[in-house]
Amino acid sequence: MIVHTPAIILKSFPYGDTSLVARCFTREMGKISVIARGARRTKSPLGAYLQPMSHLEMVFYHKTTRELQTVSKLSFLSSWTGIMADLKKITYGLALVELTDRTLQTQDRHTELFDELTGVLQELNVRTEKLNLVFWYYQVKLLSQLGFQPDLYNRELSGYILPDPAVGPNSRVILEGFLSGTLASLPDLPVTAKDRKAISEYLNAQIRYHFEDISELQSFKVLKQILD
Repeated sequence: MIVHTPAIILKSFPYGDTSLVARCFTREMGKISVIARGARRTKSPLGAYLQPMSHLEMVFYHKTTRELQTVSKLSFLSSWTGIMADLKKITYGLALVELTDRTLQTQDRHTELFDELTGVLQELNVRTEKLNLVFWYYQVKLLSQLGFQPDLYNRELSGYILPDPAVGPNSRVILEGFLSGTLASLPDLPVTAKDRKAISEYLNAQIRYHFEDISELQSFKVLKQILD
């Protein structure tokens, strides 16, 4: 079966002498792995497409008996020039796709989450300040879309007490805005150091609780170093 779908590249790595394998979040089929044969050859245009964060239109041959689907055609849907020109934005973007990669199951379709990730990358591309709001927003939407919507008034999970999301002067209100709002209505409130600490600790605790080994994400470590 030939599949045409928008896709975001989550991770890519060499395969054999000349090929690339990429894990992709596709709008039509969820997370899949594809192989681009010959993509590492000097004259092949495919390698430029299969970089983390790339937003593509992808055509591939899908066979249910294969773990790796064969890429037929790729073209860019978006160009993240604003992200690629800023180290902090690059780090946030890599954290977004790595978080997505580590939390999604293979071929578990999440159309709304795909649209959220695309929108978040678009917002990150053009935003000039408060980049953390975009990242926190996506963490909240990812938890909610995968069945773990945060309850800001109940810190008790089975065998675990979450950090207090209301320690900062605006932290709970900001989180409530993420839960009920959209990217077009991100909270426009001062974000103090206490707010940053409260929101980050609360959301990271939620993610670590619901997903195994998530605290070992390399991009999280780099992001923390940049923000500290």
